[in-house]
Amino acid sequence: MFNGKAVVLVVDDSAIIRLSAVDLIESAGYLALEAGCADDAIQILESRTDIDLVFTDVQMPGTMDGIKLCHYIRKRWPPLKLIVASGEAIIEESNLPDGSRFFAKPYNDNAIADAIGRMLSSGTA
Repeated sequence: MFNGKAVVLVVDDSAIIRLSAVDLIESAGYLALEAGCADDAIQILESRTDIDLVFTDVQMPGTMDGIKLCHYIRKRWPPLKLIVASGEAIIEESNLPDGSRFFAKPYNDNAIADAIGRMLSSGTA
């Protein structure tokens, strides 16, 4: 946590959607960081130790999509909480690492904020 606030990394290749998610996270009282693809997200994760949750899109350019990113994160940084969102596909949570949550786009901002709060406070989804 940074200054007592949980830190959430938002990963989405769409700048408009990413900025909207950042606004949502900051409005909920958390510190938000941004990445435009999985490769950028991994660089940020490697350079910081204060990230608590990653909120990622599924469809992104680069070496991996959001689902592969989540599995990579779970193996490398097991304590991180993971939320995946997609407007293209409905993903079964059983295809995601344990404890991850999936939301279809367009998602309800309150549902995302509530899920983040639950995941960060209880340690689970």
